[in-house]
Amino acid sequence: MAHRPRPQVTIPPGAAPPSNPSPSAREPPLSPINLWADRRRSSHSPYTPTATSSYFSQRISLDVPGRPPSRAASAYEGDISRISLPEPQLFRSSSQRSTYRLNGPVHTHRSTRSESVLTPDSLLTPTTYPGSIHSSGDSGPPSFENTPELYVKDLSSELSTLSIDSDEALLKFHRGQLLEIDELWYRLVPPEAREVLDQKEVQRQSILFELVKSERDYVSDLELVQEVFIDPLRNTLAVPDNRIATFISETFFNINQILAHHQRMLSALFDRQREQFPLVQSLTDIILDNSLKFRQDYEEYIAHYPLAEMRHRNEMRRNQRYQYFLQQCSHNPRVRKRDLITFISRPVTRLPRLLLLLENIKKYTDPDHPDFEAIPLVVGILSDFIKGAQHGIEEAEEKVHFWSLCESLTFQKGEIIDLDLYDAARSLQHQGQLSRRYRSEMNFHWADLHVALLDNYLLLLKPDARPNAVIRHAVVSRPIPLDYLRLAAFDGPPENRKEKSEEGSLGLLDRVRPRYRPMFPFTVYHAAAKMTRRYTLYASSEAERQKWEEVLQHTLRMRTIRQEGNKFFEPFVINDGFFKRPELALINNPHAAGSHYTGPVTAVTKMYSNGVKFRAVACPSGVYIAQKDEPAFRKVLDVDNPTCLVAIEEVNKFFVLHDYGLCSYSLDLVARAALGMSSVQSVEASRERLATDVVFFRAGKIAKRVVVLYVSRKYYAVVAQLSALEVVNRGDPSASSRRIANGLHSFRPFGESLTIPKDTHNISVFNNHVVVCSENKIQIADPANLRLSGSHRTASFPDFTDAETQINLPMSSLKNRCQSAKPLGLIRCPKYDKDDKDEFLVIYDELGCYTDQHGVPTRNSGYLRWEVKAVSYSYRGDYIILFSPEFIEIRTVRTGKLMQVIEGEDIRRVDVGLLSDGRDATTLVAWKGREERGLVVDTLVELIETAPLQHSSSRASEVRSEQQWADFDEL
Repeated sequence: MAHRPRPQVTIPPGAAPPSNPSPSAREPPLSPINLWADRRRSSHSPYTPTATSSYFSQRISLDVPGRPPSRAASAYEGDISRISLPEPQLFRSSSQRSTYRLNGPVHTHRSTRSESVLTPDSLLTPTTYPGSIHSSGDSGPPSFENTPELYVKDLSSELSTLSIDSDEALLKFHRGQLLEIDELWYRLVPPEAREVLDQKEVQRQSILFELVKSERDYVSDLELVQEVFIDPLRNTLAVPDNRIATFISETFFNINQILAHHQRMLSALFDRQREQFPLVQSLTDIILDNSLKFRQDYEEYIAHYPLAEMRHRNEMRRNQRYQYFLQQCSHNPRVRKRDLITFISRPVTRLPRLLLLLENIKKYTDPDHPDFEAIPLVVGILSDFIKGAQHGIEEAEEKVHFWSLCESLTFQKGEIIDLDLYDAARSLQHQGQLSRRYRSEMNFHWADLHVALLDNYLLLLKPDARPNAVIRHAVVSRPIPLDYLRLAAFDGPPENRKEKSEEGSLGLLDRVRPRYRPMFPFTVYHAAAKMTRRYTLYASSEAERQKWEEVLQHTLRMRTIRQEGNKFFEPFVINDGFFKRPELALINNPHAAGSHYTGPVTAVTKMYSNGVKFRAVACPSGVYIAQKDEPAFRKVLDVDNPTCLVAIEEVNKFFVLHDYGLCSYSLDLVARAALGMSSVQSVEASRERLATDVVFFRAGKIAKRVVVLYVSRKYYAVVAQLSALEVVNRGDPSASSRRIANGLHSFRPFGESLTIPKDTHNISVFNNHVVVCSENKIQIADPANLRLSGSHRTASFPDFTDAETQINLPMSSLKNRCQSAKPLGLIRCPKYDKDDKDEFLVIYDELGCYTDQHGVPTRNSGYLRWEVKAVSYSYRGDYIILFSPEFIEIRTVRTGKLMQVIEGEDIRRVDVGLLSDGRDATTLVAWKGREERGLVVDTLVELIETAPLQHSSSRASEVRSEQQWADFDEL
C-alpha cells in the first residue's frame, strides 16, 4: 500500500505519558498507532520493541480501561426488541469541534478505575469515554467557530495524514486479526487525531466503528452456520436421509440469502472505512441501500423463525444422533459455547441492534450534519418493518402452538380420523381449560377438559400429564367439524362446583363447611346428532364464557365464508317451481290448496335423442320430460308412482319402474312426445313389460353388453330373486327365436336367476361383477352365470376370516362394527402412482373400511366414521358423496377427509338407476324447497364438480405436506 506523507505536527510540552503503566498490558501489540507515537518520541531513530513496549504500557494506563470488555459484542447493542433498517447518503462531517491548540499544552483527564469499565452507558457518555478531552476554566481550547477559516478547510485532510500508520491496523481489523481489546476506534487512532476532535465527534466515530464491527461479527456468525452446522449435517447421519433436506430447509430456511445480502453490505462498509478512516463521514447511505434489498428475505425469515426453533427442539428431544452432532459442533473454537438457537436467532435480533446503533449515532450528530435528517428516515423505515414483521412472528408462534397440540393428540384405536392437519392453512383459533359435568349413579361429578378450537374442528381433550413426559391429549369425544357445529345457550345461570382440598380429597373442614366456586355454562351440539352429541361446558368466569362465545361465532363465520368460496361441488339448480306437493295437512285434501301439484320428485335421469338433451323426472302423478335448461315440463307417461328411470341412447330404450312393474319404452318416441311431436298413446304402444313384483332395478353396461338387473320378490316370500336381461340388437337373427320363450322382442335372459336375501336394497357393478348389498353383508356375483355364482362362487365382502383368531383383535373389532352397519356399496380407490396397490373402500351407512382386492381389511383394520347416517352414496373421481335426509357429506376416497357439507331438508338422490363402473358421471338431487300457497316446492339440483384455480397434483401436495410433517409422523 502506498503511504501518505507523515504529518508535521508539533507535540506540545507536557504531553508525555504518565509513569503508571497498566498491569494488564504486558506485551506490546503490533499496532501502527504505537509505531507512530514511538517515532515521534525518538525523532528518526529506528523502531525498537523495547521502546514501543514502554510507551504502550504508559498509554494503556492513561487512555484505555484497566478492565477491557471480555467479548467483542457491541456495547451499543442493548435492546434487541426493536428492529431497524439503514438509510444512505454520503456527506462530509460538519460536526467537528476542535480542541487542538497550535500553541500551548492540552490538559487531559486521567480516567479513574470506575470510569474505565466499559458499559453501554459509559461508552455513550462523553464524560466516561477513555478518549474524552476536558477543558478547565477559561483557558480551555478554542471552539470550532472561532478557529481560522483556513484551519477548518484543512482539518479533514490533516486527520487523514494523522492516520497513515493506522491503515495496516484497519486492514487487520477487517481480517479479524486484531486482539479483541484492540478492536475499538480510539485504539486504532493516534491521540493527536482524537485531540483535534471534540468529545461528541469522538463518540460518533466510535459508534460508526462499532456498527462496522458488529456487521463483521454478524457475517462471521452466519458463515459459521453454513460451515460448522449445515454442511457437516448433510454429510452425516445425524438426521435420516429421507428427512435431512426438509429438516435443513425448515430449520435454517433462507439464512444463506440473508448472508449474501450482508456480505455485500460489509464489503461496502469496509470500502468506506478505507476511504475515509479515521473520520468516516456517513454510513447511512450504505445501510439504506442494502436494507431495501434484504427486507423481503428478512420478513420471510423472521415469520418462519418460531417454526425453525420448534424443528430444532423436536429433533433434539427425540434424536440422540442429532444431540451428539451438536455436541461435536460446540467444540469448534468459533462457536464459543453458543448453542444453535443463538445462531439461528441472529437474523431476528440483528435488525433491532442495527436500529439501536443508528439511534445512538443520531444522538451525537450535529443538527447541521446531513445525517441528522437522513438517519431518522432510515430509523422510520426499519421501525415500520419491525412492526410489520411482528405480525408474522405471532402467526408463526400460533402455528407452533398448533403443531405442539397436534403432536400431543391421541385418538381411539381403530378409527381413522383425517383432521386435515397437513393443510398449510390450518390454524389454532383458541384453546383453554373448560369443565364438564357427568352424571353417575349416585351424583354428578366434574371433569376438567382441554378444549381446542381449530379452524375446521372443535376438539374435546383430556390432558394426560405423566411425570418427565410430554403432555398428551386424549380425544375423549369425536372431533366436531365446524360445518356441523351449532351454538346453543350462552346465558345460563352459574352453577356451583365444590372445591377439593389441595391434597385432592375432602378434608374434615371441607365436609363441615364446603367451599364452592361458580361455573358458567354454555352449550354446543352436533347438527346431525342434536341430542346424542350435545355438550354443556363450563367456564371459570363470565369473561371466559363470553370469550368462547366470541371466538366460536367468529370462527364459524370465517369457516362459512371460506367454504362458500371454496366449494368442491356446486349445487346447480335445474328446476325450482314446477314440481310441487301439498303440505302434510293437505295431503288428504289436495284441492284445498287451489293449485295443481305433481307430488315430490322420486327419480330423475338425463336422456339424449338425436342430439337433443332432455331431463326426465318421475313423480307420483307420472313422468315429465323437458329439454335441458327449459323450465316447463311436459307429461309423457301417465303411470302411477314411478320410482326409477333409466335412459340408454345406445339401444334406444327408456326404462320405467312403477306400480305395474318394470317396463321398457322407445326412447325416440318418448323424446318426440316431450317435444309435442308424438302422442302419449304412441309411447304406450312401444311398451314392453319386463317383469312384475320388481323391488328395484339397475340398467347399464357390463362387459360391453347392455344389461338390465332387477330384484323381484313376492309379498310373502322369504327370499328375493336377482335376474338379468340383455338388450338384443334387432338385427340379431337369434332374437326372434327367443321371443316365444320370454314374450319379449328386445331382451333375452342373461344367465340364470339368483336367490338373494329379501332385504337386498342395492345392486352395483364392480370389475364386470355384480355387487349385491343386503342388510348385513355384501356379495360378489358373476352376471354371466348367476346360478353358478350363487351355488359356488358368490364371495362375501369384506373377508373377516382372520377375525376368528384372538391374535387379530383390530379385525375382530372392525367385524363387530360392520355387522351392525348397513352396507351401501363398494368402490375402487384411485391410484396416484403406478406403485400403489389395489385398494377398495367398502361403504356402510355409518362407516367405511379399506380392503385389498381379496376383501381382506387393510390399514390395520382401521375404519372411517361418517358424521351422518347415509342412505345412499355417489362416487365422483377422487370423492365420495354421502346422502342423508338433512346433509350431503363430501369426502375424499383415499383418506375419508371431510371436504364439504351441504345442508338441506328432505334430501334425496334421484338418479340411482343407471349402472356405472363406480365413477358416476352425474349426481342429481332433490330436496324440499320453499313453501308456496300451501304447497311445498321441490328443488331439483345437479352437483357439479368445480375445478381448482391452480391446477396441481393433489398427490404432489400431499407428498409435500407429508415431508413438512415428517417430524410428527415419526412420533
